[in-house]
Amino acid sequence: MKANWQGVFPAATTQFDGEYRVDLAATRRVIETLIRDGADGLIVCGTVGEGTSLSAEEKRAVLEAAREVANRRVPVLAGVAEYTTELACRLARDAKRIGLDGLMVLPAMVYGGKPRETLAHFRTVAAATDLPIMLYNNPPAYRTDVTPAMVASLADVDTIVSIKESSGDTRRFTDIRNAIGDRFILFCGLDDVVLEAVMLGCVGWVSGMSNVFPQEGNRLFALARAGQWAEARRLYDWFMPLLHLDARSDLVQCIKLCEQIAGRGSERTRPPRLLLEGAERAEVEAVMRAALSRRPNLAKVA
Repeated sequence: MKANWQGVFPAATTQFDGEYRVDLAATRRVIETLIRDGADGLIVCGTVGEGTSLSAEEKRAVLEAAREVANRRVPVLAGVAEYTTELACRLARDAKRIGLDGLMVLPAMVYGGKPRETLAHFRTVAAATDLPIMLYNNPPAYRTDVTPAMVASLADVDTIVSIKESSGDTRRFTDIRNAIGDRFILFCGLDDVVLEAVMLGCVGWVSGMSNVFPQEGNRLFALARAGQWAEARRLYDWFMPLLHLDARSDLVQCIKLCEQIAGRGSERTRPPRLLLEGAERAEVEAVMRAALSRRPNLAKVA
């Protein structure tokens, strides 16, 4: 199975109206703007897209909207984070029917599976369609840890082509590469370790904060891939307070508030996620004010 996934794939937000209904028109605008700003691919209905907060019908509607807006300009992957393996297989099959380009598959939600159960989940979902799959490991958020040894054991599954590592332990990229070489496309999944991840072999970045500053994210990633470390570090220094927001448990609220301040979307999240308030809100607003006041002139960045 071939998949030429590389570059920056923003994890797009799902937009809601004042009654917390999915606002498909606003979601389409978010996706179109990200593509116009240079996204190399898109993840929809992932963590930042609040996929686990959407009904089955809403997920399918968002996937269809994303496919229509992208119109083959960039690959679009569906986040698959379901409570049971069968539900994950149904979503995988529907993503294939809708015409998406791939899947980003998480371990089953709520139940913290044992390694053999998690591996069986991945293998069963992979067998449900012929779509290429990016595994997603994020033990801080989802409790189940997909270790490098577990990743290596899935190398025989032809449709599993990539791993998005969000544990924050960048040593894992080297461990995976030492175990199975270049069998999987390596993606960084945590914003505030992206420079280190590229140095260790990542060719892609599933980014949260690129929803807010997509051009800066693209430039940072390009500089790192080109080995222009001095220039990349200067941009990274400016970006880092924002990138830290992606590592918080309330990353969705943080990212959407920053989107709203930047005029790129609404901060509305679906409960149980509530809008930031008080000191937490003031902190994020201060980070955005500082970033905007010192925003780099990309025309002067190599």
